[in-house]
Amino acid sequence: MDKTAAQAEIFYNRLCKRYRHLKKWARRIGTNAFRLYDRDIPEIPLVLDLYDDAVAGSLYKRPYEKDEDEEQNWLLTMRAAASRALDIPENHIFLKERRRMKQRQDTGDQYVKIRNQNFYRDVIEGNLKFRVNLSDYLDTGLFLDARKKRLFIHSQAAGKRVLNLFAYTCSLSVAAAAGGARQVDSVDLSNTYLEWAKINFALNGLAPGGSFPLIRSDVFQFLSQAARNNSRWDIIILDPPGFSNSKKMRGTLDIRRDHIELIRQCLRLLAPGGKLIFSSNACFALAAEDFPGFAIKDLRTELTDEDFKGKKIPLCVMFSSG
Repeated sequence: MDKTAAQAEIFYNRLCKRYRHLKKWARRIGTNAFRLYDRDIPEIPLVLDLYDDAVAGSLYKRPYEKDEDEEQNWLLTMRAAASRALDIPENHIFLKERRRMKQRQDTGDQYVKIRNQNFYRDVIEGNLKFRVNLSDYLDTGLFLDARKKRLFIHSQAAGKRVLNLFAYTCSLSVAAAAGGARQVDSVDLSNTYLEWAKINFALNGLAPGGSFPLIRSDVFQFLSQAARNNSRWDIIILDPPGFSNSKKMRGTLDIRRDHIELIRQCLRLLAPGGKLIFSSNACFALAAEDFPGFAIKDLRTELTDEDFKGKKIPLCVMFSSG
C-alpha cells in the first residue's frame, strides 16, 4: 500500500468514528450541519463540514511544496475516502484550497465567486433555517462555529433594538429577529450578501425591510452618520473581517490596527444597559484599560459547541456597562 492509500484508510476510519459520534449529538440538538473533521491528522490538512447529504471542505496549504498534479490526485483519493465513509456521492463533496489569509487579501478572493454550480442546501438549527452555497465561494455563507452565538443572540433579542455590522448573509440578524427583536438593522457593503440575506429572512417567515432593514453601506461611514443622528441600539453585533481592501470602502480595514477605534465607535452608540458582542478571527488581545467604564466578558467557552471542542475558536467577547 502506497503512502496516499494508507492515509486514505486512516482518514476513512477517522471520519467514520467522528460521524458516528456527531450524528447522534446533531439529531439531539436539531441540526443537520456540523464540523466533521478539522486537521485532526497533521498529514491530512483538510477541514470538512457536513451539510445534510453533502460536504464542503478546504485543503490548507502545506508547509512544504508539493507537485500540483500529485496534490490533485491526493485530494481525489481523500474525497473518495470521505464519500465511502459518509455514504455521500463524490459529486456532493466540494473541496477548495484555502490559502493563507495574506494571499487571500492580496487577490481579494475571499469574496470572489470561484465557480458557478449553484449547489445549495438549507441548514436547520432548531427552528431556524439558513441557505448555504457549497460550491461557489471559499465560504458557504454560514459559519458553523457561530451556532451557539446565533442561539445566544436569539435568547437576548426580545424587544431589543439590534445593530448587526459586517452582517454577511445576516444569520445573526435572522436569529435576533426570530427571537423577537423589535428592530434589527443589518449593515454590509455587498449586494450579493444582502440578496442572500433576503433568502435567509424568507426561510424563517420574516420580511426584510420595515423593522428589519438591510443597509448597504461602509460600516465606518454608517457609524459616523449614526453618531451624528444620536442613534442608539440595545445590542450591537460587531463581527468584522480581519482585513478588507474592497474598492467600495473608504480606505482599508485591518482589524489588528483598527479594532480599538471600531469598538469605541460602537460603544458610543449603545443605549443605557446595552451590550456589544465583538468577534474576530484575528489574533490579538483586548486590554480593559482601552475601554474604561465597560466590563468585558469572554464568551468563547460557553459558545463552543460539541463539534468544535478542542479547536481554536474565534475571539468572542461581550462589552457591557461596568
